[in-house]
Amino acid sequence: MIRLVYAISIFFIILSCGRDLDPLVKSYDDVDEVLWSYFEDFEIEAARRGVNIDLNALGISGEIRNIAEENVAGTCQYGQHLHHVTIDRQFWNNASPLFREYIIFHELGHCSLFRDHTESQFSNGRCASIMASGLGDCSIGYNQESRDYYLDELFGAL
Repeated sequence: MIRLVYAISIFFIILSCGRDLDPLVKSYDDVDEVLWSYFEDFEIEAARRGVNIDLNALGISGEIRNIAEENVAGTCQYGQHLHHVTIDRQFWNNASPLFREYIIFHELGHCSLFRDHTESQFSNGRCASIMASGLGDCSIGYNQESRDYYLDELFGAL
């Protein structure tokens, strides 16, 4: 019995030590924790394109909650003292990680880069910008193959 208790104690000590060695996840003030990795990826992708963005320093907050307007996956409220991203809970629960990224990056494009909507499109009908409103005639073409193009366009690397 003593050996079992000893073995279990050693096991938990090893597990707790391993956790201390894991890299720290960057946290964001006033942002729902499930959004942190997307906020961090936004900063990383910006830096890859020569744009330095610190969402904490900009005071951008974010949450997942129900949005009353139909067919609205996300919003960005911004002004002099407000920069807040809201992602619709129903959208979040049903969207793929890549489509979540698309919507979050679009909203952060408003809140951190102060980008407006643009309805430009390619001759094949695909949206030419991640900043398309979704209300125009173009279709969203954001996928693994086109991701780099859209992020280059978002951060002005084109």
